[in-house]
Amino acid sequence: MLDSVKIARRQSEIRQTLSGIVGKDQPTEDETRQMDELDREYRSNETRYRAALIAEDEERREAGADLETRSDREWAEIMAGFEMRQVALALDEGRTLDGRTGEIVTELRSRGGYRGVPVPWEALEIRAGETVASGTPNPLRTAPIIERLFAGSVAARMGGQMVNVGVGEQEYPVATSAVTAGWAASETGNVTGPSAYTTVDRPLKPDHNLGVQMRITRKTLKQSGTGLEQAVRRDMNGAIEEALDRAVFLGSGSAGEPTGLFAGASAWGINEEDVAAAPTWGAFRSEVVSFITGNAASGPGDVRLLIRPEIWDTMDADIWDAGSGITEWDRLTSALGSVTMSHNALADPTGSPEATSAVMTTTAGGVPPFFVGTWGAIDLIRDPYSDAQSGGLRLTALATMDVTISRAVQTRILTGLQ
Repeated sequence: MLDSVKIARRQSEIRQTLSGIVGKDQPTEDETRQMDELDREYRSNETRYRAALIAEDEERREAGADLETRSDREWAEIMAGFEMRQVALALDEGRTLDGRTGEIVTELRSRGGYRGVPVPWEALEIRAGETVASGTPNPLRTAPIIERLFAGSVAARMGGQMVNVGVGEQEYPVATSAVTAGWAASETGNVTGPSAYTTVDRPLKPDHNLGVQMRITRKTLKQSGTGLEQAVRRDMNGAIEEALDRAVFLGSGSAGEPTGLFAGASAWGINEEDVAAAPTWGAFRSEVVSFITGNAASGPGDVRLLIRPEIWDTMDADIWDAGSGITEWDRLTSALGSVTMSHNALADPTGSPEATSAVMTTTAGGVPPFFVGTWGAIDLIRDPYSDAQSGGLRLTALATMDVTISRAVQTRILTGLQ
């Protein structure tokens, strides 16, 4: 209890005692002596009370400042305590969430509606240093789960920025006006007239829901122990990452998918160049020149390139200088900032001869070429009926996402690479 509260209560007790004594017409010597002592104590407590208020006010200020300056590192430490194992057991057995996991889930529920258990995005991060608990006598020792293989993240390597939106939509106004400067033709002549400053909005809308379903058998629940948490986290992380990468570039904009860079290129004004030839450094170089002349890049080192593995196979076999052994691939990688290969983010080669596509992006003025929006947290829902007879656990993770670009001049698409 605060000292000021204790002193205030004592002052109230003194006033009550004094009111009873003062009401008497002829107080005794003991009562008169008691009034003097209570009066001195009351005056002394007044001084102590003011001092206590000053000290406690300083403590409140320090505590408030500490809360306001809580760093991102402390937030990361809180999120590191989130346990997916607790979520799985809560959905499977109805076990109560406790510790940091319970606090985080309660906070997420207070900010939005979830049918199941809300899971923060930070919980899908792959954590280091966690091991499978052991020591229980068992005639057969089960090793940690060997997870499935997923394609590596491409969106981040191509300069995309993840944006988390709490509720509603988010728009990015992009200037489109051609404001020009001009000289006065004469001493009294006017300079170039004013031009309207116009913008176009690039919205992120919560219209696209991505779902990941997982069926965990009773054997898996009993066999894997705490190692199941890491396996579930990595599996969800890989599945969402792979589906998101494909949607960013190949999303059709229909059947629930967001509009990817290829489907939205014409509407967004992204330049599409039909190469209709074998891939060479010369074909990519002309697009780099377009980046530079469009003020989007200052040199080839600012440009990122996304290709399929078949392009690398063709260019690495195409020797540009027989004497030195330099290939077209060597010329490409030595000039560009980065080259990323993916079979997931780009469509399979088609046609005769077979041809594929490539994407070039750059970050201009600190602005990424495209944005990937996510809303709230991942909603983890349990289906209690489908696997009830086998004692299994079926989970569905729902995530709301969308894709938009910033400036069209920061992205270029090449097609017809044979």
